[in-house]
Amino acid sequence: MIILGIETTAHTFGAAVLKDRTVLSNVWDSYSHPERGMIPAEVAAHHVAVCDVVIRQALEKAEKKSKDVGLVAFSQGPGIGNCLRVGATAARAFAVHHKIPIIGVNHCIAHLEIGRLIAKECTDPVLLYASGANTQVIAYDCGKYRVFGETLDMGVGNFLDQVGRLMGLGFPAGPKIEEHARLGKKYIPLPYVVKGMDVSFGGMYTKIMHMLKEEHDEELVNSLCYSMQETIFAMLVEVSERALAHVGKKELLLGGGVACNKRLQEMCAIMCKERGARSFALPNQFNVDNAAMIAHLGKIMYDAGVRMTIPETAIRPYERTDDVDVVWR
Repeated sequence: MIILGIETTAHTFGAAVLKDRTVLSNVWDSYSHPERGMIPAEVAAHHVAVCDVVIRQALEKAEKKSKDVGLVAFSQGPGIGNCLRVGATAARAFAVHHKIPIIGVNHCIAHLEIGRLIAKECTDPVLLYASGANTQVIAYDCGKYRVFGETLDMGVGNFLDQVGRLMGLGFPAGPKIEEHARLGKKYIPLPYVVKGMDVSFGGMYTKIMHMLKEEHDEELVNSLCYSMQETIFAMLVEVSERALAHVGKKELLLGGGVACNKRLQEMCAIMCKERGARSFALPNQFNVDNAAMIAHLGKIMYDAGVRMTIPETAIRPYERTDDVDVVWR
């Protein structure tokens, strides 16, 4: 079966084509801004503008025609409502026009399932899901993907983007912060907030904001970026290790855009090696928001018997990971 996936939870409009479990194409176009973050209406307008082009590019790269597609899957939630509606509308139009099934999927779970597909030796992991709006530690148990720990305020990616704006790094700021961190020579103590298996970044943001108001030069920016990464990632590694111990699993899978960070991957690998576990990091194209993971989850849900009518494809901006019944495992 040929599956078309469409991803629009936030700043990325993505389209991908899979043949069963083989990724034939994975294309996207992302909104960015040199000075500020996302304005939902502007991001939705971006998605509308690139929708047709990205879907056509995905089909062309896969060497498939629209009529070859047997299933369309889209990100139903969670995410920014304005953005989700663009993808849902495109998916519904495609499904109705070509008279094929349509399935809406949970974006967070799609990150986990694409990891189990790409990292074939990773079968039953704890997922450290570190993205813009989401920071969660997830593992499968009793028919659902359970959230064992999460952020108490903002997602780690949103935190990095907000600090990046204070530093004048533009949006998205994560990759630029990683570059500056490599140049940092001094560790600056920052608030380290772990509560059980939950984390909080608000105190760190406040301290950095005040520091940048008092002084703002290249050396300070480099040191702050280095210190932020070391502190934040240590927090995430701590709660991930605690989750591994709690659920008795031996695999840690990194997912989400922040999982592209090489220092986070390195710290997770060190922790797992020391406790006799394995750490899995995916190629960047499967860490960032992408439509291949949406198509893959749609296919395995379809194979498990899930079917949706058009009214059932309404977007779910606030759907949690643990709201979904995992009928395919």
